[in-house]
Amino acid sequence: MQRILIATLGLLLLWQYGQAQSFAGYHNSHYAGIYGVLTNPASAAGSRYKWDVNIIGVDAKAGNTYISFPKSSLFNMPDTFRRNRDYFLDTASTNRQYGWGMAEVMLPSVLYSIDEKQSVAFTWRLRAVGNGGNVDANIANFFALDYPNPRFNGRNYNVDYAGFYAHSWNELGLSYARVIKDNVTSRIKAGVTLKYLSGIAAGYGVVRNANFVMEDKRNATISSGTLEVAYNEQLDNWEHPANRNFKLFANPGIGADIGVIYEWRPDGDGFGNYESDSWNPDADEYKLRLGASVTDIGGIYYKKAAFNRDLDLTSGNISPDSLKRRTHESVDDYYHRVAGYFTPITTYDGFFMALPTALHLMGDYNIDGRFFVNANAVIGIFSGQKDVSKNYAITQLQITPRFDSKHFGAYMPFVVNRFGQVDAGVGFRAGPLIIGSSSILSNLFRSRINHADGFIALRVVPISFKHRDRDGGGGLFKKQRRQVDCPPM
Repeated sequence: MQRILIATLGLLLLWQYGQAQSFAGYHNSHYAGIYGVLTNPASAAGSRYKWDVNIIGVDAKAGNTYISFPKSSLFNMPDTFRRNRDYFLDTASTNRQYGWGMAEVMLPSVLYSIDEKQSVAFTWRLRAVGNGGNVDANIANFFALDYPNPRFNGRNYNVDYAGFYAHSWNELGLSYARVIKDNVTSRIKAGVTLKYLSGIAAGYGVVRNANFVMEDKRNATISSGTLEVAYNEQLDNWEHPANRNFKLFANPGIGADIGVIYEWRPDGDGFGNYESDSWNPDADEYKLRLGASVTDIGGIYYKKAAFNRDLDLTSGNISPDSLKRRTHESVDDYYHRVAGYFTPITTYDGFFMALPTALHLMGDYNIDGRFFVNANAVIGIFSGQKDVSKNYAITQLQITPRFDSKHFGAYMPFVVNRFGQVDAGVGFRAGPLIIGSSSILSNLFRSRINHADGFIALRVVPISFKHRDRDGGGGLFKKQRRQVDCPPM
């Protein structure tokens, strides 16, 4: 089990060293280029860029609803963490508790416009996702406050469903997008990304319908409950150094993204004229842009490690103290020892780990060609309890005012997620560099934090080719041609 955490959260550590939704606030900009493809492949069609090349990008976020940390401890990490000094528990909460983490490294990727109506893109990403929770606050307190704590003796506890899911994988994507309808006042784009996946590490642990009572430190009764646990067999043969486990052809799988975009383009408003010398100045002439997409459809099949067992937790007179991890005991040894206290349940020898499928809804309003307001909703589809082998996106709503010009952009995302956490952040695009966070401003004013995010990316400054027709005309000629092609009023 320790290897699951190492492999899945290893990418999250890159954020700590790099100080680096994906790329929140920037990803829906009309200057997002290759990064817009990640959330809606239709954005590649009718792009303002002939070429757009990514060198590297890192995006990460992590958080929870139960534990918070003083900001000082993030910069001066203590050797040991003491409760109510180095970390604080929300013991008074009456809500369910959750935790999550996400990281991705976007490696060299490219978008190419075949013409003004169709484009292709290639993306390469390393991704890691972890989710856990649905734990009642009383259960969290039972295990977090000096377990086994005599103050909880004699109380009956019930866990209807609680789980942890983690996954890391390579992803190679090939996208195609085109304008499928274009007239005076509207344009419709559609796109699809097909993905080749190769799994690195995956695992889950889910407790269902458990009921237990602790009489004292040496005696407890679990009257019902099951534990479903699995991780892929490669984790029992983890190679060192860790990068040897990032294999492009291990544990293959397939995935897909699909999206559409509608643009309302009132004739003669002149939107896009600020950049009329770009490859495709007509790209930004919309007044209002609406988009919908479904991302991360699919997943990867894994063979379970040999020792994986689902367990019937029903047991009388079990010692709570024996369920604690012993000093110097590895996580693997601990799991094997504790599993011996319970009854194994026959199960499958493999599992299909679903990707964090999400529905994205977007609206982008063009104020004057430089100032925009964007609204973006992300709805996690696999956040229910039916399937234990999955990850899920965090449902959230984001509003982002932005300023965008050819070589500079500024973004101020405001975000609220399904857990009621409200944040404000900031991002910047300056030439080839993009950097930002959707929570940095709000976290500056908090004494303790329980979630954070950040991203940083380096691109080749997109190559702009001035469009010329046979008569030597540029963007203005193109506008006139577009009007001539339209049906008479």
